[in-house]
Amino acid sequence: MIIQEQTSDPDAVRASAMAGELRVLLGQLGRRLREQSHAGDFTGSQKSVLLRLERDGPATVTTLARAEGVRPQSIGATVAVLEAAGLVSGAADPADGRQTILSLTEACRDMVRAGRAAREDWLFRAIRTKFAAPELEQLAASVELLKRLADA
Repeated sequence: MIIQEQTSDPDAVRASAMAGELRVLLGQLGRRLREQSHAGDFTGSQKSVLLRLERDGPATVTTLARAEGVRPQSIGATVAVLEAAGLVSGAADPADGRQTILSLTEACRDMVRAGRAAREDWLFRAIRTKFAAPELEQLAASVELLKRLADA
């Protein structure tokens, strides 16, 4: 670990402590946000497929598998569960009838929008009730710093 090598550097010690605190804090915040969405219990692979289809648009099982770094059979099983739940639908590829192009259903899009709205509403209410005006300025500055951190 780097901090062990630089224990005489107070900035390194502080950065290491902050990294640990930030990791824990972001985990807690992520859990609180997930609690607010009421989106159901999805596995990591199911969430990943849904988010990829939302972000990148319709795709075949092969394309999804390649993007996720897994075998098409693995994605196929995940897609089957999502189709059965009415979240994903398939249509024949007009360029290659052997392929099926998967896309999110309108019900899934509605669920995603509702989940995001619920998480944003929770954040809005928490910010409004937990922070005084001067603290809002500090929070805004912190958001900008976190954006820079996310881009690192």
